[in-house]
Amino acid sequence: MAKIWVYAELHQGKLQPTALELMAKARELGDVEAVALGSGAKAAAATLGKHGAKTVHVNEDKAFDDFIAEPATDALAALHKAQAPDLILFGFTSDSRDVAGRLAARLGVGLISNAGDVVAKNGGFEAKVPYFGGAKVASMRANNKPAIILVRPKSFEASETGGTAEVKELAATIGAESRRAHIVERVTEASEKVKLEDAKVVISGGRGMGGPDNFPLLEALAGALGGAVGASRAVVDAGWVPYAMQVGQTGKSVRPGVYIAVGISGAMQHTVGMKASKIIIAINKDAEAPIMKMADLGVVGDALKIVPALTAAVKAKKG
Repeated sequence: MAKIWVYAELHQGKLQPTALELMAKARELGDVEAVALGSGAKAAAATLGKHGAKTVHVNEDKAFDDFIAEPATDALAALHKAQAPDLILFGFTSDSRDVAGRLAARLGVGLISNAGDVVAKNGGFEAKVPYFGGAKVASMRANNKPAIILVRPKSFEASETGGTAEVKELAATIGAESRRAHIVERVTEASEKVKLEDAKVVISGGRGMGGPDNFPLLEALAGALGGAVGASRAVVDAGWVPYAMQVGQTGKSVRPGVYIAVGISGAMQHTVGMKASKIIIAINKDAEAPIMKMADLGVVGDALKIVPALTAAVKAKKG
């Protein structure tokens, strides 16, 4: 059976959700091991075991926290030399992209980026990569081992198996040349809002909202439902809302229980970032809008009248 590694990204000692999403896919592809580097690695091993990792390689050297990418590359390259996995999965995040790219160069193999799925085929692995704004999907085969694939967040749903993992200390020598680019300051933006990627309910607005002054209507509905507000690329490009709210191919991928698309036509660029939502509700004046075809429930009408009425109904129901 193929040996699959998951790079379990940690941020300030906390295991990132992308790692557990990757574990769900990795279990389908072979025997799973995880690699966790930096503060919190040993604590993360228990969670990774519950999600299917048979072995977790850990090293809590502070260099993994303080220096960018190169120490992690050293550790992974050393472990690869000893064990030679068939596939290494990384989340498509800024930190993991940096590590994966350096590792691929170090090992002299290719890298497939921005995948939405990974399948085993003909003794190797293929990644399904959306292009043309998600309108098409390319099948890209990794011809060398290990196959290194970066997967978009929210492509898979994390789930526990209830297992336990053997924890192994990863011996890695981090040279002085790998202690160059380092983090000098971390700034966390204070916010009381629900994080878009983690929200169980997402309400996204498009051009049908009429302008930035109407987005508070979505904020009110999100507040009533305990959700978060997103947006289409069109309104972000127009400057109505910040890029951090963009859902889609060039924005964030979300996988909420309920996704409400308000005044969004449903271009593939947008839907590729939210199509995995469990229930999709569309509110649009145009009954023929593409979003209506993929929605579980479509409401035809003026969003500026429907959204306030819906907010009032939710608040009344909650008492």
